[in-house]
Amino acid sequence: MTNWRPDPQQLRRPAYLSLAEQIANAIHDGKLVNGERLPTHRKLAEDLTLSIQTVSRAYDELIRRGMIAGEIGRGSFVQTQPKEPEPPYLPERLGELIDLSILKPVCEQIHLERMREAFGWLAQNLPSSSALSFRPNMVFPRHRAVAAEWLAQCGLEVSPLNVNLTNGATSGMTVALMSVAPPGSTVATEAISHHTLVPLSTYLGIHLEGLAIDDDGMIPEALDEACRKGPIRAVFLQPSVVNPTATLMSIERRQALAAVAARHDIAIIENDILGPLVENRPPPLQTFAPERTLYVTSFTKITVPGLRIGYLVAPDRYVAAVANRHLVSNWMATPAIAEIATRWVSNGTAMELVNWQRRALARRHEIATEALGALFYHSHPQSLHIWLPLTCQHTEEGFVAQARLRGVAIAPGASFQTADHGRAPAVRISLGSTTEAELRTGLGIVASLAHGNPEALLLVI
Repeated sequence: MTNWRPDPQQLRRPAYLSLAEQIANAIHDGKLVNGERLPTHRKLAEDLTLSIQTVSRAYDELIRRGMIAGEIGRGSFVQTQPKEPEPPYLPERLGELIDLSILKPVCEQIHLERMREAFGWLAQNLPSSSALSFRPNMVFPRHRAVAAEWLAQCGLEVSPLNVNLTNGATSGMTVALMSVAPPGSTVATEAISHHTLVPLSTYLGIHLEGLAIDDDGMIPEALDEACRKGPIRAVFLQPSVVNPTATLMSIERRQALAAVAARHDIAIIENDILGPLVENRPPPLQTFAPERTLYVTSFTKITVPGLRIGYLVAPDRYVAAVANRHLVSNWMATPAIAEIATRWVSNGTAMELVNWQRRALARRHEIATEALGALFYHSHPQSLHIWLPLTCQHTEEGFVAQARLRGVAIAPGASFQTADHGRAPAVRISLGSTTEAELRTGLGIVASLAHGNPEALLLVI
């Protein structure tokens, strides 16, 4: 342990973040080297006249950034080569493995036929602006007008001037976060949220604060308390089934969260990638707080995975920021793919595929009901996945490893965790990522594991 210590005179509010920045700078400057042991929480709290909770939050922030590692019984150590977060899904399919880890819509021959037809049409009708222009405003006016029509089917009434075309929801999420939360700021989200949100926030230098949830989504009182305790810049929410627990948030909860956001004047980022797929849902959060909500939707999960295009709706106060950040991070959405999306919205193909997906998901949920039997799990008729809580005898890591050993890939709940408290072990299982026959087999294996006693994996040499 070196003689370097944080300077209490340089601490600013929030103190935990200021302390974390001092330690991070010391690591960057070489004053703290890889493997070096940091002071205990209690010792550092005494030295700096801070609470142990403040030091713990600072260390948690550095662990989240991958700059230090905590080892039970030994302490906290500098880690100058942070490990990249692993995705909950398999990057590619391996051998005969039944892949239920990646969230995909059900796809059959109709999807390939529609894409081939679209590219055939595009070959004969590609506008010169889509092929030759570098200026988004020259390419997308017509597309934005059609986007407003699609967004009306999602429950929004917006001006085309408030719509940005993006290369899918991930692009929209990134631009939205960059637009409302500068580096060093804090964004609140559900304790179980989008699996890319944690690493994305890390890369953008944003602190992510996971808040308590119940069966109706984020608890409004938890958001209110977080806003009172420290400067929250925005809240990221997934109210309509796409969240890992497959929760469809009630209209009352949406109104309550919108009221808290208005009271503290924070932005809302609403991730609604299933859009009109979810029937009889409450209005989007954007309708209750249009002046502060950045709304993200896309076509990838509800039509064809290859149609990587989406819409980001920004209120007037964020229009310029969204346009600028989209330019520097993406420049503009891919014009040729935007042409297909616009045509599909206009000629009804997009909604045809949405209706097809609803019917296909109904069959998949019937298979899940039969295969899983009496096992309790969370789902929704239009969810692309189920959330399966595990009994206390199972660990996520062990359950996922055993399933993989028996030829089934599933996603561990830890991949979606944004808070260190209040989460029971569970796994996410995709229903649309493979054939009906493989789904039935895979779910049967999962059910047998859930009913059985866990066994430690033996290493065969």
